[in-house]
Amino acid sequence: MGLLEKIFGTHSEREIKRLMPIVDKIESLEKTMEGLSDEELRNKTFEFKERLQRGETLDDILPEAFAVVREAAWRTLGMKHFRVQLLGGIVLHQGRIAEMKTGEGKTLVATLPAYLNALTGKGVHVVTVNDYLAKRDREWMGKIYEFLGLTVGVITHDLDAEERRRAYNCDITYGTNNEFGFDYLRDNMVIYKEEMVQRDLHYAIIDEVDSILIDEARTPLIISGAGEKSTRLYEVADMFVRTLKKDEDYEVDEKQHAVTLTQSGIDKAEKFFNLENYADPENMEIQHHVIQALKAHALMKRDIDYVVKDGEVIIVDEFTGRLMYGRRYSDGLHQAIEAKEGVKIERESKTLATITFQNYFRLYEKIAGMTGTAQTEEAEFREIYGLDVIVIPTNRPMIRVDHPDVVYKTEKAKFDAIVEEIVETHKTGQPVLVGTISIEKSEMLSTMLKKRGIHHQVLNAKYHEKEAEIVAHAGERGMVTIATNMAGRGTDIKLGEGVAELGGLKIIGTERHESRRIDNQLRGRAGRQGDPGCSRFYVSLEDDLMRLFGSDRIKDIVSKLGLPDDEPIESKMVTNAIEQAQKRVEANNFEIRKSLLQFDDVLNRQREIIYSQRKKVLEGENLKDSIQGMIIDVVTSIVNAHVTDDRHREEWDLKGLSRYIEDVFMVKISEQQLDPLSKDEILEKITDTINKAYEEKEKEFEENIFREIERVVLLRTVDTKWIDHIDAMEHLKQGIGLRAYRHRDPVQEYQIEGMNMFDEMIYSIKEDTLRFLFRVKPERKVERERVAEPTSTNYDDSVKKQPVRKSEKIGRNDPCPCGSGKKYKNCCGRNV
Repeated sequence: MGLLEKIFGTHSEREIKRLMPIVDKIESLEKTMEGLSDEELRNKTFEFKERLQRGETLDDILPEAFAVVREAAWRTLGMKHFRVQLLGGIVLHQGRIAEMKTGEGKTLVATLPAYLNALTGKGVHVVTVNDYLAKRDREWMGKIYEFLGLTVGVITHDLDAEERRRAYNCDITYGTNNEFGFDYLRDNMVIYKEEMVQRDLHYAIIDEVDSILIDEARTPLIISGAGEKSTRLYEVADMFVRTLKKDEDYEVDEKQHAVTLTQSGIDKAEKFFNLENYADPENMEIQHHVIQALKAHALMKRDIDYVVKDGEVIIVDEFTGRLMYGRRYSDGLHQAIEAKEGVKIERESKTLATITFQNYFRLYEKIAGMTGTAQTEEAEFREIYGLDVIVIPTNRPMIRVDHPDVVYKTEKAKFDAIVEEIVETHKTGQPVLVGTISIEKSEMLSTMLKKRGIHHQVLNAKYHEKEAEIVAHAGERGMVTIATNMAGRGTDIKLGEGVAELGGLKIIGTERHESRRIDNQLRGRAGRQGDPGCSRFYVSLEDDLMRLFGSDRIKDIVSKLGLPDDEPIESKMVTNAIEQAQKRVEANNFEIRKSLLQFDDVLNRQREIIYSQRKKVLEGENLKDSIQGMIIDVVTSIVNAHVTDDRHREEWDLKGLSRYIEDVFMVKISEQQLDPLSKDEILEKITDTINKAYEEKEKEFEENIFREIERVVLLRTVDTKWIDHIDAMEHLKQGIGLRAYRHRDPVQEYQIEGMNMFDEMIYSIKEDTLRFLFRVKPERKVERERVAEPTSTNYDDSVKKQPVRKSEKIGRNDPCPCGSGKKYKNCCGRNV
């Protein structure tokens, strides 16, 4: 502790001193609340809601609301929040992390801010690490909320969409980080607003916050699915374009990097693909593949734009000439080049949606967290999430004894010593909890104990419900429990009869974890609420931590001591070296997480733009202004590509401009009409002509039908392009580190290239949307449909079936009720 901390106290101590008057105020209301009948206490909920509507704030009503919860907990569960628990509740309400030691009743603490914030009617999410804890806490603490007239739901893996929607519409919803995150992603993939299950993300209380926001921060949530229906169409399109002749069947516009079929080419396409009308919107997929195949042949040059190396198409940077490993052309162009070059066409399965936990939880208006161990990562919580950590004092003084580490030269000697210690302790009846860092080490230790005839339980964090029950009994006389770090987390270990007199629960750590925080979690399983207990870690110089991060100097010193393998080393220098090694690994892991977040932040900004665009469509917003804006953007881009300023008229390509306008908008403006005009006049004339053509197109439909067609087309185009873009960004990220940028920051390169790719995608969305809208015909029914069906996530083997609209009679073009994502006529209705 530094000099300033000795004089002024730590940050936590100063904050707690500041909050104590609020705790006093809550406790002063105890007698008032005791005097209320059950009905009067319940009516406080309605009173608080009215006061909030009249302009009072949550902070204004906090003391009284907390006092109401405290009394309700006593009447329903026979529990009354201690002063330190009230402190924890205030800290959580303020959007901070409350570090509370194991056994201090964090589950009960969460009821205070959950109730208070639920009074706004916007919903509160209480986030747990597994389904078992979500169900347990909902059943257990739900009694308090329901007594006070609030609704409580729980999200578990086996719920369908309707059950999820009901749970999210409750005042307070329990669930795991995975379920909340995946539901957010799925909600941004639906094609009807009614299919969404979540409300806006208001306030989350995250239990075991270090586990969720730090330990799991490196694994993003990913929903995968069948993207392209088949790579076969790329091959067929490639076969077709090989039969075409330049200038006769297609024309190349190098300025706009575009190709268009002539009437001769269109005739050949209709014959080749057996189509009545190539320009029909129903044939957009074939049109897209043909254009990409044409681009691959007419515009993309081998050994200039790309090379083929080891059966893979690798892009060449046009400015530096370097190979851009990992970068893929978007929108199917890369696959078209693969078809052209006869190499394997990548990938039939695609990432449909993805987000990191860091970015998911930053979407909430306010988050707070609880854990027994957060202080060692306070810098990360503050920097990444803007959360500070407040260490809440224990209700009773901590009397657990944490012994110094015992260090052995070899792993074998260490485990022999651990088994000996367990055997000797077991004779006394004192319970032992042994923490391991892997299932493999648990099994090895278990085998050694069986040979010595010691009855024991082995837990490995797979069977949460069963393990919680076993862990709850780990403090009983004569129990020996071996557990990996996460096993039974969130479950209290109460001491059995007579165990306190034996010294309480003994904790044995078989290895130091690379994070001090995980070691502290294991220690914290003993000594709850003033119970006796002790802990000791056994370490060997062959452990991964010491082998990879410990100093060679230590090994040299130990070797010079010449101690036998089975003799423990007691040296302050060795113990300090272990802590230094842990600090180095923690710092290294923080940098990795920070770097990953910097990468994901690029995609995150793009995701927010796309999701907000989708939301407008789903909410039925009139998109006419947006479509007119797209017309201006696309026309401006096309004119700029073909027409320079007025001083260089000889460089103008009016023929190419005329052809491109006709290709996108089906509007004919001859170069003779454009020739006498200035650049500004050309822009104005083309824009006016296209806007009039769009108004004519509108008149072919009833207005409400055409507005829906705009939404359907934009939604389908956005979804198709976004899925492809996620894929391209992932390839870019994987390849960015392989490129030999000299003195360049990979994250910065990723940001620059990623934004360029995003801009290209946005332009492509506008162009394709307009291309479709100008071709749509009244006799063709345009319907919303998924561009890809989710099939799996990286956390499980299946994705919940997406809901379909319910109707009395299933239309031929309705989504199939089986949930396949196909139209009824192409699925279960084929033989009807």
